Amino acid sequence: MKKHYDLVIAGGGMVGASLACALLPVAQALQLKIALVELQPLPAPEENSFQPSYDARSTALAYGARSFYQATGVWSRLLEHLTPIEHIHVSDRGRFGATRLHAADEQVPALGYVVENHWLGQVLLDNIRQDRSGCLDFICPAEIESFTPGEGCSLLSVKTPDAQLQLQAELAVIADGGRSGLREALGISCEERRYGQHALVANVSLDRPHQQVAYERFTDSGPMALLPGETLDGEFRCGLVWTLPDEAVAEVLALDDAAFLQQLQQVFGYRAGRFMRVGERYSYPLKLTLAQEQVRAGLVVLGNAAHAMHPIAGQGYNLALRGVTDLAENLIASRQMGRSLGDLARLQAYEQQRKADQLRTIGFSDKTMRLFSNANPVLSLGRSLGLQMLDVCPLGKTLFARAAMGLNSPALQLPR
Repeated sequence: MKKHYDLVIAGGGMVGASLACALLPVAQALQLKIALVELQPLPAPEENSFQPSYDARSTALAYGARSFYQATGVWSRLLEHLTPIEHIHVSDRGRFGATRLHAADEQVPALGYVVENHWLGQVLLDNIRQDRSGCLDFICPAEIESFTPGEGCSLLSVKTPDAQLQLQAELAVIADGGRSGLREALGISCEERRYGQHALVANVSLDRPHQQVAYERFTDSGPMALLPGETLDGEFRCGLVWTLPDEAVAEVLALDDAAFLQQLQQVFGYRAGRFMRVGERYSYPLKLTLAQEQVRAGLVVLGNAAHAMHPIAGQGYNLALRGVTDLAENLIASRQMGRSLGDLARLQAYEQQRKADQLRTIGFSDKTMRLFSNANPVLSLGRSLGLQMLDVCPLGKTLFARAAMGLNSPALQLPR
């Protein structure tokens, strides 16, 4: 017995859950039947109370993400544990150039927001579990063991603790992360470029309030980012992303807390204050990846399964969210036109729509990383002059701020 869905989403992380939330407000009117398949088990509803954690990983949401989550109906709840970014300070260590962006100058309440991944995920999944339309089945924990896409109907074999399910879908969306087993099983290759760097991530405390300032600090070893976080137990917490050469990361990870904070202070400086505490430290290798095929008949590859980039400027998740927005718009329009959600021509139109944004965002990230990681004195002088000129050019700052806020893509528009 096969169960038919219009859409099966493989992966209930932030990207897959965001797509489900984008479609839920119109699913009943459009008679959409959706399945969300997630490998990791969920806590019982009574255990699902959020407790901020000092060591929680966080994501920077561009201001443009606000309109998306407002349209999905979860923004007001997200606000309970969001930290606004009201100022962005960009500097080049040891050189005179610096640029400062301010939300008030751009006439917005914030340039972006910092959210703990666990809180964002919980809000999205709570929204899905509270849906009463009957349009979405949450199959969890479950693993997709085989997947055969096709223009008329895709076939999925799904294993749960209790049963083996056979699902049919007009469209399957792969959103199971950067190490996507489904993408690899389908033979979809990725263009990959390694940077020879690792990102070291941790939370740190300051001796003073962070004043909602996000810092992007370029150093000879690579960029550093310091993101304002939620104050916890009286500690002024920030999220740190420190780019280090592959050969240096193990030594920095092995430092005791006092030595680590001392080295961090030496590299970052004192403009944010004095670093008082560091939590657990993690690292991961940095590389640029781009899936060579992001659509097939009955198939879309989305989020980190489709692309990953250097964390400079924090654009990875925001690029994925713009993909979610465009795909939701495409699927809604296909349904209104009476076309299959897996129609190849319609999906190719979506892919073409996304390609320019992906190449622009990934290209900007890649070129900026290479420019600011180059110790050539002529380039160093040019960087400082460029940052200084940008700081005194209102139009340039506005264009830069709009790009940082993710305002170059349309907001999600749901049918009225």
